[in-house]
Amino acid sequence: MIWILSLIIAVLVFVIIFLAKSYMRLRTDLLETVSRKQSLSVKYGKMTEQFMPFLELYPYDERNFRFLGNPIDGVQFNEDGIVLVEFKTAGSGLTREQKRIKELTEKKKVSFKEIRIPEPG
Repeated sequence: MIWILSLIIAVLVFVIIFLAKSYMRLRTDLLETVSRKQSLSVKYGKMTEQFMPFLELYPYDERNFRFLGNPIDGVQFNEDGIVLVEFKTAGSGLTREQKRIKELTEKKKVSFKEIRIPEPG
């Protein structure tokens, strides 16, 4: 009778260890997949930003767009004004820093500063 109980306990321990290892492997695989997906999404977004000014839907002359990349995608220089441009894909929103930049431009807290570098000697 004791040997049957020992066998049942041994089988249960084996099953628990097997399930724990399987769970850990599945969890690791899932985390890696999520990480890869997020990484691909970021790469896709960065690639898309580079091409946006050349698409038909871009409302300005793409020759006057200058790519920055961070914290905003770029600056559009028009004859009648300058536009700070941020491209977004799918359902993504502005970052906290981009919202702050947008707020500063809306409050007309943008300026032009000329800084002269002295000649050597």
